[in-house]
Amino acid sequence: MSILDMNNKSSAPQKTGITYLIATVAMVILEKIYRLFGHGVTSPAMTWMFLFPLAGGLPIYLVNREKVDIEDAERLRSFSNLYHSGIATLTVGSFLKGVLEIAGTDSVYLLYFYIVGFGMVLLGIVPLLSRASKGHSEPN
Repeated sequence: MSILDMNNKSSAPQKTGITYLIATVAMVILEKIYRLFGHGVTSPAMTWMFLFPLAGGLPIYLVNREKVDIEDAERLRSFSNLYHSGIATLTVGSFLKGVLEIAGTDSVYLLYFYIVGFGMVLLGIVPLLSRASKGHSEPN
């Protein structure tokens, strides 16, 4: 990690928020394109898949808006990556479920996307929320 990156930690929440906003818009566009070529067949799982990056990105952005010291950011990096990977897993699982519903089939493996995705989100969010509650309880 370079010195410039360490000094620029305050822009990380903005980058995360913009990334989740772009992912949300991309999921809406993807659903519209798939609906266009889906011969009039739609799927609720695909229609609402944009909610995973939208609802998943908003809380993490709000929690991480405050300035994070370098040691704390390095310690929480793996939990943050786990959380983001969980949101991505849930989004991909919702997309695949939508594709399979439109195709008129089903798979037993779709349940694993949701189990693993929600598990990763829970494991990733607990330390991040505990840091936020610790930061709010300490006087500045």
